[in-house]
Amino acid sequence: MRRREFITLLGAAVAWPLAAGAQQPTPIVGLINNRSAQEAVRNVAAFRKGLNETGYVEGQNVMVEYHWLEGQFDRLPAVMADLVRRRVDVIATPAFRAGAQAAKAATSTIPIVFGVGDDPVKLGLVASLARPGGNATGVNNFNTEVVAKRLGLLHDLLPKAVRIVVLVNPANAPIAEAMLRDIPEAARALGLQIRVLNASTSREIEAAFASLGRDPADALYVPR
Repeated sequence: MRRREFITLLGAAVAWPLAAGAQQPTPIVGLINNRSAQEAVRNVAAFRKGLNETGYVEGQNVMVEYHWLEGQFDRLPAVMADLVRRRVDVIATPAFRAGAQAAKAATSTIPIVFGVGDDPVKLGLVASLARPGGNATGVNNFNTEVVAKRLGLLHDLLPKAVRIVVLVNPANAPIAEAMLRDIPEAARALGLQIRVLNASTSREIEAAFASLGRDPADALYVPR
């Protein structure tokens, strides 16, 4: 996702409720991410820098509430319900498809700024790319649409690799579903054999790598 485009959209979204006479003296942005705060330090720094570039300084003329799910996607409904109940000014879900869809399902009035890797029209986030309409806008980085190209690049780098293990996080259902849908067809076209390993927790990841020791593969593919 291109940070500058996301921040520009976020700045416009923050200005929207203020121009409409929102009662909040300082606009509040609810930012939801599927990772932990420790994993997203650089992203947060870039986020704040982008806010500054559009004239917003956190703690002065804008407040940001960070909600780090740490892979616990089942917390999404409660987080969204709380943000909607308190009527925050903007909900931001950078690089988080499930968060964007949860936000859209939770409110039709609070501005939503999203970053997704799939077609936002197909995801039900906007009416069209040219005229989004509704309360959501954002950036599509076409992440899931380049799965075949990434697998092809892996094949180019390791032309003798045939047995490919794909590590998938089933807790991140939208991404997992997209991978399971797109990868098999791309693999068949390249003559590759795909084995999927599911892992959502650190223990499950360790178990997945342990299984690779028992049944080695030629390469490991880890989608975002």
